[in-house]
Amino acid sequence: MRGLVIKNTGSWYQVKTDDGLFIECKIKGNFRLKGIRSTNPVAVGDRVQIILNQEGTAFISEIEDRKNYIVRRSSNLSKQSHILAANLDQCMLVVTVNYPETSTIFIDRFLASAEAYRVPVKLIFNKVDVYNEDELHYLDSLINLYTNIGYPCFKISAKKGEGIDIIKEELKGRITLFSGHSGVGKSTLINAILPEQEVKTAEISAYHNKGMHTTTFSEMFAVADGGYIIDTPGIKGFGTFDMEEEEIGHYFPEIFKFSADCKYNNCTHRHEPGCAVRQAVEQHYISESRYTSYLNMLEDKEEGKYRAAY
Repeated sequence: MRGLVIKNTGSWYQVKTDDGLFIECKIKGNFRLKGIRSTNPVAVGDRVQIILNQEGTAFISEIEDRKNYIVRRSSNLSKQSHILAANLDQCMLVVTVNYPETSTIFIDRFLASAEAYRVPVKLIFNKVDVYNEDELHYLDSLINLYTNIGYPCFKISAKKGEGIDIIKEELKGRITLFSGHSGVGKSTLINAILPEQEVKTAEISAYHNKGMHTTTFSEMFAVADGGYIIDTPGIKGFGTFDMEEEEIGHYFPEIFKFSADCKYNNCTHRHEPGCAVRQAVEQHYISESRYTSYLNMLEDKEEGKYRAAY
């Protein structure tokens, strides 16, 4: 029997079969032997084969080939990855310039990982109703930066319902992963799009200006016109996984573009003579913040923070 994984609680997976049944499933033990070194070998969005048992539950016996997936380093710094979701048409990264603040380093790490796994990303700037003049000015400069690189950007207030109709249009007929820090308003946004779901929301901590986790597992929600939203737990940091040092620049489109003119093929864009990327930074064709994020990821690689795949 074939189906789609729509919920992952850590120990159980809910699968929606092709004939519309919802079945609780576990993984057959031999998944651990297939070299899938991940905290979750089966991810929401996976198409799977299942075998029913007498109790009315089932085992997942096979994962069908994925068209793509998005992965980050498992938060316990083990040599394992954590797959956020599979078979995506796009990601929407929900960003706030304050309450809580999303750093450009976090945004850029997410974007680079999505580039590595060939998943298009749109940036959703939420909470525009609560920012002061300086914060709104900074928000507009970020939108200008990322739009010029090629990432579509949207300004919304999920709480006030502003900009929600445009997001709904972007979701039609697509499987979309929602991601971002805890507290940026993912659950509020999903409730604005799908009020019937009543996804739990929580206030952010005023003391730390950070969100508290409300979503504890990944889940898929059907939207009108054949699309799906995948809601994931809020993430604090985004450790990239299984990237070679020389590949990192490939995942920054503007750095990759200028690197074609570097004097050396294996230029790391740090200290080599004739580096077209550093020149582009000096001439403001590449933003300082993006270049800083690139260097930050290179430093991670040198400190052994990236984990090689088994």
